[in-house]
Amino acid sequence: MRLPARLLIPVLLLGAGPALAHHPLAGLPMETGIQGVLSGLAHPVLGFDHLFFVLAAGVAAMLAGQPLRGPLAYVGAMLAGCALALSGLALPLVEGGIALSLLVLGGLILSGRALTPGVILPMIAGFGLFHGAAFATGIAGAEGAAAGPVFAGYLLGLGVMQYALALGAGVLAARAGGIGALRPRLAGAMVAGVGLFLCLDAMEGPLVAVITGLAG
Repeated sequence: MRLPARLLIPVLLLGAGPALAHHPLAGLPMETGIQGVLSGLAHPVLGFDHLFFVLAAGVAAMLAGQPLRGPLAYVGAMLAGCALALSGLALPLVEGGIALSLLVLGGLILSGRALTPGVILPMIAGFGLFHGAAFATGIAGAEGAAAGPVFAGYLLGLGVMQYALALGAGVLAARAGGIGALRPRLAGAMVAGVGLFLCLDAMEGPLVAVITGLAG
């Protein structure tokens, strides 16, 4: 049975949670390079915000005519951001950067216009640094105690699976109609909506502090 194109992305999103939550080593520590790769493959995302950005990056890359290079730019920057954070060079305002990445990229997809590679590729890579930094304090940070070759395997698996997810999202968007089609634009609206919510949530604390200070 072949699923209609309009059902493919929701099925992918619903199926990703249980599938990506499974640990192939049953919670045991990684001891070999192969185990590191398997662990990375099983944990390609940490949280729905990262999953949405990976998928949006694939769709935006397709709209820019760069379905292969776009996901590659993201994965390379994500791994670089992870490495920088693990080495102690943490990026500022990581959560704010992640929220902004969803708002901006989702909004561009929602516009329904062909996107310029010279803008989209650096944008995907730039935002990828923030997502990589978040991974460093999440899954990658927890696995970081593993030996060098083992952890390198983990990062390899992580990058391969994220590339596959982004590439798959671009393929599904192309099948759904490509540039200007309704379904990719609706997906962009959803991503932008999540980004807007996260941006407002990130601003809530500082705004309350300012209002409290003025009232005092």
